[in-house]
Order: sequence, then structure tokens, then C-alpha cells
Amino acid sequence: MDHSIRQPEEILAGSPVAAGIKSFGELMTETGLTLVRGDTTTLQINMGLLCNQACRHCHLEAGPQRREIMSAGTVEELIAYSRRGNFLTADITGGAPELNPHLIRLIDGLAPQVKRIMVRSNLTALTDGPQTSLLEFFKERRVVVIASFPSLQPAQTDSQRGSGVFQNSLDSLRRLNALGYGREGGDLELNLVSNPGGAFLPPAQEEAEKRFRRELKTRWGLSFNHLYVFANVPLGRYRNWLDQSGNLESYQQKLVSCFNPAALGGVMCRYQISVSWEGLLYDCDFNLALDLPYGGRKVHVSAMDGPPPIGTPIQIGDHCYACTAGRGFSCGGAICA
Repeated sequence: MDHSIRQPEEILAGSPVAAGIKSFGELMTETGLTLVRGDTTTLQINMGLLCNQACRHCHLEAGPQRREIMSAGTVEELIAYSRRGNFLTADITGGAPELNPHLIRLIDGLAPQVKRIMVRSNLTALTDGPQTSLLEFFKERRVVVIASFPSLQPAQTDSQRGSGVFQNSLDSLRRLNALGYGREGGDLELNLVSNPGGAFLPPAQEEAEKRFRRELKTRWGLSFNHLYVFANVPLGRYRNWLDQSGNLESYQQKLVSCFNPAALGGVMCRYQISVSWEGLLYDCDFNLALDLPYGGRKVHVSAMDGPPPIGTPIQIGDHCYACTAGRGFSCGGAICA
């Protein structure tokens, strides 16, 4: 497959989409494209919507007042499923997974089953949460930390994520670096995630990584391994902000006009299965937000003998335009060079 970036006019010339916004399903049908599962190697686990932040861009509307949280019983079901599924990677997210009291048990149970465990952190919950020994535990288990760090500008970060978040995030990065995370030549992986603060698409990932690496080192003496850029998906709190600011229609049109079929081969739903705090299966965390269950019906993790079969159709919606716009993005950042 050609993974080069195609300009919107190259993609949409002569296509019905060029004349106006089509649903993602209509686009797939009219262009003869399909979206089905490949080899599912990643088990993504959403531990709940409880979070110490209420970020403007959050597709799940997680926050301090949410009470949805994974139980100890569901944690055990997931550990058993990881054994049956032979997954290579466990990707733990939330909300803020650090606020779930069963996180340590989940990681301990997953460690013998998978080669790589990642925890997606907002950085402030990592050091200010109730489990104060998490950093040392992560180091001991060689947990990969995927840390939200949207901007190098304090005002922009605080506007998106809450007052004081930028400085607290720097403090957490210093502590991670002091433990050996993000150090060149080390084996403790620290990756950052940046996403736009407004109604626009992210910059090129390679150039953004160079800029973040230079600025963090020069201004604060901090280091990391990789930077991932994500587009904001118009769901949840971010969709509400787009609507209230008068940007919803123009942002949706932007996503449609930048659709890149080359990104379809690398979207996250092709190689991961997402499990909610209730133990229900979804093709991705965005489908979880919309309650579009795997296979079109509620399936509990305890009912799965293994990973979804190769070729299984993926539940799609208009939010899929965000993952396939421009360079596209997956949980590992940009898809196309």
C-alpha cells in the first residue's frame, strides 16, 4: 500500500464527497473501500472515567465527578482474557487509570502475559494520585509511560487541561527523568502526546518532535523518547466546545476534505480491541464513547475465547474521519510519513 500523503484534491476529485459532506459509511461504499480487522495484537483497557482533570478536548468527558470505574472482578476477567488472547501489548487508559485502586493488580496480572505494558497518563495524576508509589512500581515493571503534554506554551496547556497543569506536568516529567525514563540509551520508555488546542489538525509529527525535544531540553533540561501527535475527535466535550464556539461544521468539513485512504491500513481499530470499565468490547475508545459495541452487540470479555478474528468488520461512524485525515493517527501517533 502507498503510504504517502495525498492532497485532498487528489483524493476527492470526481468523488461525491467533493460536492458536500458525506457520511464516512457512504464514502467507504462509494469508493469501494473497506475497514476490517487485521491481526489483533493490542488489548486496550479503559479503567474508567474518573479523572483529576476535565480537559476541553476529552472525547469521553472524563472528570473528577465521574463515577464509572473498573471493579476488581473485571480486572481479573481482563487478566484471564489476556492469557486467552496471547496479546503482545496491553494499553491501559482512562480517565486517569492512576486513580483506579486496582491498577497495580492489573499490571501485575498482565505482566506475565504480554511483552509490553503501556499506561496513558495525564502526568498530574501520576504523581498527585492516591497511589504514591506508582513511579517506582512502573520502573520495576518496565511500564511504558504515554504522557499527555499538548503544548510547549503554559497558557495553552492550562486553557485546555486546567489551571496549573503545565507546571505540574513539568514536575512529573522531572521525576520520570530522574528515575531513568526518557533517557537516551535507557530502557525506560517515556513518550509524549500532543494534540491541538483549537479547531485545526496537528502539525507534522516529525517536525513537532524535533521542536519539543529541543525546547524541553533547552528550557527545562527534560528528555523523552518519542512524540505522538493526535487529531482531536469531534466527540464528547470537544464536540460541545466546537459547537459552542461555532467551529463544528467547519472542523467536520476540514476532516472530510483531508481524508486520506492511505491511513486506513494503520488505524488503531485494525489491530487492537478496546475493553470498557464494565468489561464490554469495542473496536476503539472512540466507539466506546459513542457506545458502538464490537460486532454491533454487547459482548463481555468473559465471552471471548481469544482476539477478534481477522477480517471481522469494524463499526464505523463519521468520527472515523478524524483518524484518517491528513497523515492519520493511531494510538502510536501519525500513520503516514
